[in-house]
Amino acid sequence: MKQQSRDKILSAAGQRMRIEGLDGSGIAAVMKDAGLTHGAFYSHFKNKDEMLRDALHTALDDNRKRWIGRPKKEPWSQRLARLAKRYLTPGHRNDLSNSCALASLCSEAARSNDAFRQNYEKELLKSLTAVCGEAFSETDKDRSQQSLAFMSLIIGSLVLSRAVYSEELSDRLLQAGQATAERLSADINPQPENQTAPTAEKDHE
Repeated sequence: MKQQSRDKILSAAGQRMRIEGLDGSGIAAVMKDAGLTHGAFYSHFKNKDEMLRDALHTALDDNRKRWIGRPKKEPWSQRLARLAKRYLTPGHRNDLSNSCALASLCSEAARSNDAFRQNYEKELLKSLTAVCGEAFSETDKDRSQQSLAFMSLIIGSLVLSRAVYSEELSDRLLQAGQATAERLSADINPQPENQTAPTAEKDHE
């Protein structure tokens, strides 16, 4: 029962901070969204900062599962284009409550405290590892640089697509991000068949 209550809080906090930001994810609001009393909060977390750090981890763990899915083998030369098409979609852009927290909280993290920024960086590295299909810290220099460029591209494209007013320009930003990721992957020399990275099976939702 206690774990179920904690899961409800983390789910509510994750959705609220992606929509309202860190400042809009106060304890009272999150507990109300979770359907729990304010007083129950401190049986799960020391303070708001701890809740938000744990909510970031939970949100991104869920995001990666839906983005990467169950892996199958795919040449690295095709991987970036495929993942960009899964990530840069109108559905993902429009669904803030379940969207990638790396994109939703990018500017928020830059203004946050050191502890939150450290956790944001840790989760980014986990996503880079998921993209690479192996530990990011152990991958070769070319692949690590391509992965960094790829993450910067898709997150930047998604953030800009949400920031502009015109739906036409917003859609063009998503399409441009996809096309650029495809060109990036086309510049990569094909690898032997046994040097492949896992890919996802269905589109990001």
